Amino acid sequence: MGSCQTNLISFFEKVTDFLDKGNAVDLIYLDFSKAFDTVPHGELLVKLEKMGINMKIERWIRNWLKGRLQRVLLKGELSGWREVTSGVPQGSVLGPILFNLFITDLGTKSGSVLIKFADDTKLGSNLEKDRDIRQEDLDDFVN
Repeated sequence: MGSCQTNLISFFEKVTDFLDKGNAVDLIYLDFSKAFDTVPHGELLVKLEKMGINMKIERWIRNWLKGRLQRVLLKGELSGWREVTSGVPQGSVLGPILFNLFITDLGTKSGSVLIKFADDTKLGSNLEKDRDIRQEDLDDFVN
């Protein structure tokens, strides 16, 4: 899970290799809409525990996410305060890291080249016969 630049270099290295061998390349770019906002805190914490994250760090992350409140202003009227139970704070150092940990199992069954960085994912393959595999991969992402 390197930087965005490392991610791009790695991906295009694989694509260039396919092309250098005279193969066609199909590419699919995925950008998860509101991805950082949709990470359920409970599921994230369960995944972190299953990954073997140190209990002190897991507790620290739990406390960092806990107690966040928000309200909405609509037509001049403010709603009441509600606890935030999903989403990782954007603009924070931990936000992209926690999101990457949350999606770490995304595409583990993928038969295509898969490169993930935060909410941007690239899926590619070099053989026409792999189109069915790519469709299965996309179907898995949706479910």
